[in-house]
Amino acid sequence: QVHLVESGGGLVQAGDSLRLSCAASGRTFSSYAMGWFRQAPGKEREFVASTSQSGRFTNYADSVKGRFTISKDNAKNTGYLQMNSLNAEDTAVYYCAAKTSPGASQYRDAYATWGQGTQVTVSS
Repeated sequence: QVHLVESGGGLVQAGDSLRLSCAASGRTFSSYAMGWFRQAPGKEREFVASTSQSGRFTNYADSVKGRFTISKDNAKNTGYLQMNSLNAEDTAVYYCAAKTSPGASQYRDAYATWGQGTQVTVSS
């Protein structure tokens, strides 16, 4: 089973950019499709973006489409979430997740493996 560790979160101002990383270990990362989810205080964990095992296919929540970019470097066993034009509504703990089934799923229950999360705070 793959083990995931997120990094790259922090405190930024509205309009700034951040890049989150998701380092995978334990198994070949190319066997896994990957997703990013986030959870704000008092809210349920929601889908942000996902990509297929190869990284060729992607899927985005409407709220981040055009601002966020998901990518996956199988040679480095690392996934990324580039976040641009951040706003206060993006403040949340961000989690990466992995699944062995193909496809860029938006469904939380499709993912069996989760990281511990990284906090992103955007001040307005």
